[in-house]
Parts: sequence; C-alpha cells; structure tokens
Amino acid sequence: MRNLGVTKLVSVDPIVTSLNYSNPKEKLVKRKTIVHEVNIDPAMIRISGEKLKLQLFTKYWFFKPKSDEIQFVDSEIYYEPFIIVNGKYFIDYYRKRTYHINVEPQVKEIVLLNNKFIPENMNLNKKRKYIHIKAEERLTIENKAYMVLDKNGKKAVIEKVPSAPSSKYPRKVIKKYKIKELPKNFEVNLLKSKIARRPKDLCKIIKELFEITERTIIYAPRLKLRYKHKKTNQEKILILDGITAKKI
Repeated sequence: MRNLGVTKLVSVDPIVTSLNYSNPKEKLVKRKTIVHEVNIDPAMIRISGEKLKLQLFTKYWFFKPKSDEIQFVDSEIYYEPFIIVNGKYFIDYYRKRTYHINVEPQVKEIVLLNNKFIPENMNLNKKRKYIHIKAEERLTIENKAYMVLDKNGKKAVIEKVPSAPSSKYPRKVIKKYKIKELPKNFEVNLLKSKIARRPKDLCKIIKELFEITERTIIYAPRLKLRYKHKKTNQEKILILDGITAKKI
C-alpha cells in the first residue's frame, strides 16, 4: 500500500485579534555628544570672507561689484547639529489569512484535520468550486538602518559632517556658545519612525524589539559673516565652516 505523506501537526495558541499592544521592547545605547571648537584665527576668517564676499553680490557671473563696495558688517558663531544613528527593528508575529482552494465540481464536502468544509461557487461560475480555510501565518521582519541626518531629520551631505578632533570639555563649549541641544530622544524617535512599523495585518505578536547600537550628536561650528553693498544697502550672509573656513 502506498504511504502518503502527512504534514506534521503541532498545538497552537488561539488567535488573538486585539491590537491594543504595548510599545515594543527597547534596547538603547547612551547618547554620545561631540562638540568641535572653532580653531581658526579671526584674521584667517576675515581673509576667507574677503576672498568670497564678491560672490554674494555677483549676478550672472559678469555683473560683479568692486571689492571696496562690499562692506563687512559683523560676524557670529553658531553650531549646526548632525545626527548619526544606527539600529534595527525586529518583529515575530502572526497574521490572519484565508486560503481559497479549488476543488472538482462534483465534490460535495471535504473533511480536513477533523474539520468539514462545504465547497462553494465563486463569481457565479458553477464549473469551479472552492473551499475557504481560515488560518494563521507566522512571519518575521527585520529592518536595519544607518543614517546621517541634519537637524531637520533629513539625509545630511556626508562631506559637511566634520571629522576634526572634538573638544575635551563639550559641556563648557555648549554653555559658552549657548548651543541649543536637540531633544533627549530626538534621534531615537527619528529612527523609530523610519523602521519600526508594525504590519497592518498582524493579529498576534510573539516578539518585538527596537534596538539602537549607535547614537551620536555632532555639533559643528559655523561662522556667519554679514556683508553690505554700499550702493544698494543690500545685506547678504556668508556661511563658513568653523574648522576649515571653507564656504558652506
């Protein structure tokens, strides 16, 4: 007699349909704060500004004012934050699913795993019959992300992120320049909104974890130089990198 293979059966918990789940378990590293100090001599800053100031008022590359027509007004130092965050989101869950299985037209009923199923016609097509089996499917999702972002949570230009030695006393620099720090969990919430999204069709959660393995805030110095056109009284701003004195 031919031996027919039978799928292995295991006991399962009843389907849970409530979506009133608690927040996912979180595993977060401590935030690291890096602050760079301005290490350029004020004289070099003014020289860089003098070289670049005409670009502020030049139109169409040929309407260029004279150098003595552009007057330096003032300057100030401010800090631009950059966010480096790395993490992942994992969820092991069940979702509801209905399987539609085609059977021969003459079949009246099917007994499967001690359940009786009555075939039905679909879409008024009497030549085709189906049985409908409601089931649970178990799935896992893992999302990973490494992001370098600006203060608005948008992707930052890597070249603009400073790579200079940091201050040994970041709190003193923050206090000295009255740097407005990012909120406590700013980068955590950003990453969570990107990757920690529960499937809409889940009905039961087995395991869920949101993990951050790196979270660094870099405060980069910027020099804001204001210039004025003597003839038009028009003012414009020149932004320089506080570490390299290059134009931003």
